[in-house]
Amino acid sequence: MSVVGDPVAPPAPMPGRRLAGPRFRPGEVAFRWLLFCCLAIGIVFLAVLMIYILVEAWPRLDSRLWTNFPSIRHPEEAGARSAIFGTIWVIAFTALFCLPTGIMAAIYLEEYADPDRWYNRLIELNIQNLAAVPSIIYGILGLGLLARQLALGTTVLTASLTLSLLVLPVVIISSREAIRAVPQSIRQASLALGATRWQTVRRQVLPAAVPGIATGSILALSRAIGEAAPLIMLGAVTYVAFNPEGLQSAYTVLPVQIYGWISQSREEFHHLAAAAIVILLGLLLLMNATAIWLRNHYSKRW
Repeated sequence: MSVVGDPVAPPAPMPGRRLAGPRFRPGEVAFRWLLFCCLAIGIVFLAVLMIYILVEAWPRLDSRLWTNFPSIRHPEEAGARSAIFGTIWVIAFTALFCLPTGIMAAIYLEEYADPDRWYNRLIELNIQNLAAVPSIIYGILGLGLLARQLALGTTVLTASLTLSLLVLPVVIISSREAIRAVPQSIRQASLALGATRWQTVRRQVLPAAVPGIATGSILALSRAIGEAAPLIMLGAVTYVAFNPEGLQSAYTVLPVQIYGWISQSREEFHHLAAAAIVILLGLLLLMNATAIWLRNHYSKRW
């Protein structure tokens, strides 16, 4: 007879039967190893590429690279100063044109647009399709519409507007995902306390969505900084011996300058191209590290 409060012994297993345990599944183990091998292959190839680029670039990784202008006849004294400053000009104005437009479009589509309206569904469909359009198509669009029809020419302004169109769908999609990740209870609590919809978006939703918006925006600009095909269509020449001085100035950027140096036959230009690739990779890694820091610093767990 058992007394209340005494521990109850677990039932004894029936004779001839074994307790069920974790089953060995060969398919799951094989799939896990397949994923690990794919990751290892990607890391190995990236490491080999980085080592090869560093070895090729080592003879020209000095101050001449960012203090001297390009030279056709004297590659030992040539540098990428105009390409570095041109890249900074183009990406800065790309961010100025693209980020406010993309973030405001994401706010409208996620917070104000009625999904049952046919034109809102058409806008969302077009944004998703434009995100997959090849970059050369944007170069043709910028050449035909901006450079020729609007008579903007092959300037920093034309390049910035073209790259803004290129990365705008990515900014909109990533910003919408960040805004959508904010719990509905935050919005409902703000509205219940008497705040308007805009006050709720501005004071509650946007601050909570900053990590995702910043990460998506920086990654979109990282794509823009490495694009060469649309800028070649826009006439970003490889030999520019001056820094841009305004939106109407001629320019060149690092990807186009690298393309021009690689196409040369002399070995010295190939070392220059490798050194410029190191600078471009450094800028990309810095931007990606900034995105990771912003995401980790401002992220919230709901």
